[in-house]
Amino acid sequence: MKTPPAINRKGHLAFASAILTLLIVGAISYRATVLSSFSDDWVRHTGAVLEKLQELTVAIETGESSYRGYLLTADPFYLKAYQDTLTKTKSLEDSLRSLTIDNVDQQQRLSVVETLASRRIRQRETTIELRRSSGFAAALATFQISVEDPFPGQFQTALQDLKEQELHLLEVRQDQSKTRLHQAKTVLALGTLFTFLLACAAWWSKRTDHSRQELVTEELEVSEERYRLLLEGIKDYAIFALDPLGKIISWNAGAERISAYKADEVVGENFSLFFPTNDVADGRLEELLRVTALHGRREEEGICVRKDGSRFLASVALTALKDSEGTLSGYSVISRDLTESKESEARYRGLLEAAPDAMVVVNRSGNIVLLNIQAEKKFGYHRDELVGQPVKNIIPQGFAERLIADETRTATEALAQQIGTGIELIALRKDGSEFPIELMLSPLESAEDILVTAAIRDISVRKAAEVHLAQMESRYRGLLEAAPDAMVVVNQEGAIVLLNVQAEKQFGYRRDELVGQAVTNIIPEGFAERIIADGTRSAAEALAQQIGTGIELIACRKDGSQFPIEIMLSPLESQEGILVTAAIRDISVRNAAELHLAQMEGRYRGLLEAAPDAMVVVNQEGAIVLLNVQAEKQFGYRRDELVGQAVTNIIPEGFAERIIADGTRSAAEALAQQIGTGIELIASRKDGSQFPIEIMLSPLESQEGILVTAAIRDISVRNAAELHLAQMESRYRGLLEAAPDAMVVVNQEGAIVLLNVQAEKQFGYLRDELLGQKMTNIIPEGFAERIIADGTRSADDALAQKIGTGIELIARRKDGSEFPIEIMLSPLISPEGTLVTTAIRDISVRKDAEAHLLHKVEQLNRSNEELGHFAYIASHDLQEPLRMVASYTQLLARRYKGRLDSDADEFIAFAVDGASRMQRLIKDLLTFSRVETMGKQPLVISSEEALNQSLRNLRGAIEGSGAVITYGPLPTVLADETQLIQLFQNLVANGIKYHTTGIPRVHISAHLDVAKKWEFSVKDNGMGIDSQYFEKIFGMFQRLHKREEFDGTGIGLAICKKIVERHGGVLSVQSELQHGSTFSFSLQGGKAA
Repeated sequence: MKTPPAINRKGHLAFASAILTLLIVGAISYRATVLSSFSDDWVRHTGAVLEKLQELTVAIETGESSYRGYLLTADPFYLKAYQDTLTKTKSLEDSLRSLTIDNVDQQQRLSVVETLASRRIRQRETTIELRRSSGFAAALATFQISVEDPFPGQFQTALQDLKEQELHLLEVRQDQSKTRLHQAKTVLALGTLFTFLLACAAWWSKRTDHSRQELVTEELEVSEERYRLLLEGIKDYAIFALDPLGKIISWNAGAERISAYKADEVVGENFSLFFPTNDVADGRLEELLRVTALHGRREEEGICVRKDGSRFLASVALTALKDSEGTLSGYSVISRDLTESKESEARYRGLLEAAPDAMVVVNRSGNIVLLNIQAEKKFGYHRDELVGQPVKNIIPQGFAERLIADETRTATEALAQQIGTGIELIALRKDGSEFPIELMLSPLESAEDILVTAAIRDISVRKAAEVHLAQMESRYRGLLEAAPDAMVVVNQEGAIVLLNVQAEKQFGYRRDELVGQAVTNIIPEGFAERIIADGTRSAAEALAQQIGTGIELIACRKDGSQFPIEIMLSPLESQEGILVTAAIRDISVRNAAELHLAQMEGRYRGLLEAAPDAMVVVNQEGAIVLLNVQAEKQFGYRRDELVGQAVTNIIPEGFAERIIADGTRSAAEALAQQIGTGIELIASRKDGSQFPIEIMLSPLESQEGILVTAAIRDISVRNAAELHLAQMESRYRGLLEAAPDAMVVVNQEGAIVLLNVQAEKQFGYLRDELLGQKMTNIIPEGFAERIIADGTRSADDALAQKIGTGIELIARRKDGSEFPIEIMLSPLISPEGTLVTTAIRDISVRKDAEAHLLHKVEQLNRSNEELGHFAYIASHDLQEPLRMVASYTQLLARRYKGRLDSDADEFIAFAVDGASRMQRLIKDLLTFSRVETMGKQPLVISSEEALNQSLRNLRGAIEGSGAVITYGPLPTVLADETQLIQLFQNLVANGIKYHTTGIPRVHISAHLDVAKKWEFSVKDNGMGIDSQYFEKIFGMFQRLHKREEFDGTGIGLAICKKIVERHGGVLSVQSELQHGSTFSFSLQGGKAA
């Protein structure tokens, strides 16, 4: 807005004065801020100097403590700590000199400190060298001389001077900082007040001169602000303006979100900033602006570029802006990012095409707008033949009527139409054939309107299977599977539609490999040709093909081998037409037996005797003429007691009657005596007891006439098993429902066929929502892949997947939540094939407990580690004051013994003894704590060398007691040499110490154990240990004797136990009172072992 010439110049002058005042106040404030910051830097500098002085004081005191510790113990640990302190002291002196380089007085004071420290260090190094070369006495004399040295006082005085000077400088600099800050505040307050007064005067002047114009301006600003807020509130669209040359003059939040440019980065820049360089080079932008100016508006889609260089698809709409005279004043641009919508559309189409069912999308008018490839296959149309057509062309009734209802149904009603419990209708293919379908409808919001997505599943096979199963399963499958012969059902095209387990075994195929295949694959000739004849042959002709006088053909196994068979064909009416049931018996053995019988009677008898069943040969008068040893065992008679006797003696009813009938029986009666469904009768033993049998009768031509051979099998166990099976089936379902875990039974296709109430509760589904669905709906990964493997795994492999050691996977509930489970898979043989029973246990609580336990274990390990460090630090720090007490009590004992009264001598002796025992106790405690913290990396070492070193350390004790130490060949082992020496030394020392009479004898030996580790034994002839104390002696501070009897701290064996455990072994003892002790431990062998 242009300012009218009537504005009062006084207002301009007042505003200029206010601005000038603000500049002056700002400059003064800036200077005060800089000076304050400078003062603060000096304050921090002084604090740093004081901190370094404090660290130097602590380092000098630590060095003194380490120096005294080395003089008293000659422990290299203290020498190392002392040398580290010297290095740190030098570093701190250098830091102080650097920090005080601008202060000459402080530099001089620091030089005095360095001189005093250097002199003290030289004295200490001389004393340390004396301790190394001449021993404790010489070092003590030098130390006593140094005690009188005035160094500590001088050094503390010099350090105090340094601290006091820095504290003084700190006070001065803090005062300066406060003064400057006060000055800055004063100037700022006065300047602000003056500026405020000038601004008030200018405001009053302007207000009185321009009240009317302010009203107009205010209305304009309100209007502009509303427009700006409107633009800023739009996040999904980039809205901005260009001048006539294409330069950006305004920018909104949506433009910033889409392009990642802020307003100050793009305002004033050319519009070409958002387009690829090739479009700019081709003059696309100039053409776009020219066309927009010519026609007033232009829309197009194209590729744009963000700030980070990434490209995106965008729609751009340009509108030419012209003034009242028609002159071009600029352009307005509205743009939108189309990437997300395009990607969503692509993802939706990909999911639609990948769906296993036919997917059809229909608008509210009932016209098809989209479908997938499965819909093309299922209905027989090309895609372009269906798009735009009414859905009634493929689903005549029941679908289109539901579209209106879908708009008003609730979410609960929509859920009720899922595939699992969907709508069953009749669909129509292009060729006019109809088939049953199940569909699920769900609304789909789109830019055009609410569409309806229909998932369509062909349930023809399921319907046919349900009908067939309802008719046949209860009566036919049980008989089919129980048949002892192979049973194959074939349709009129010669394809196998059903078979039993005997057929799988006989031909070597799995069931799914044969179903649907041509019967000629297993019976190449003579069977398929008869199927057509079956439709036209008379009942009498069909009866002529019974098993007893059946058709003999050649069959072919999966491995290509051939074998002779005998088949019996019988028609079976079904909804699919007349099927043919074939009972197939492998007659390889029978043919061989017949051939063998024709060649030699003696060999026949051998075969007869070798038969696993009782075999009885009967003549036409019903007298037994031959039997085998199994018949003797089964009936309890000797052979000579049965031969010549009537067969009714052992089979009272049902057998003898058939022999006479055989000559005259009809074809129908003969069918009742098939091998596969043998005759079940009651047999009688010699003792009068009865038992069920199954017999197979076969004629045997001989010179005496036709004999009848009866194969008799005791079926007591089988009948009991069948009865038990019938009882157990109902119990199985009860057990399944009562199981505490979720139980799910799955077929080999991965579909759920059975589940219990726990599975419903655990996964949140109703039972009918899961039956027939894929197992991957509730266990997405890791389960379905195992089903195929289960068919081939051994029994041992199956047992390895029990609940206790089960497979841990992730399961998913109906609401989408996931939880950890443990499953156990076991095969379940059924007429439908091998099913997989799955016991599923929710292990959420166990997982939480494991995590909690792991956390507690980590806390315990950390606590143990801290406790070990504490023990080490405590025992280490206790040594210094204790050495001082021990040294001076020993000095009192030497100087004043006999010079005071007897009580004083006794008290001093008590103090010396107590200090000495405390020193030993702390030393042992420190050794115990160092087993883990100061242990070295195990190396291959000679255990014999380690033993010899420990014996050298014990030379005084060995010579003083006259002990005899012996050892056998000792191996190289993987161990920490220092700790192995300590281990041998403690065990041998105990063998020498705990001895009352005679010469102490200790023997060390080693041998390889079953785990290929070296088992060491340290055997002595000492006092022995009562077995009740075998565990106690390895504890801390555990003693079995009074201190007056044997010296010690009670930590030695605890140290030994910890050393052995660190090397992965166990320390144990075997002992009897007055018969010595044997301590044993094992170590890993070295490379040379």
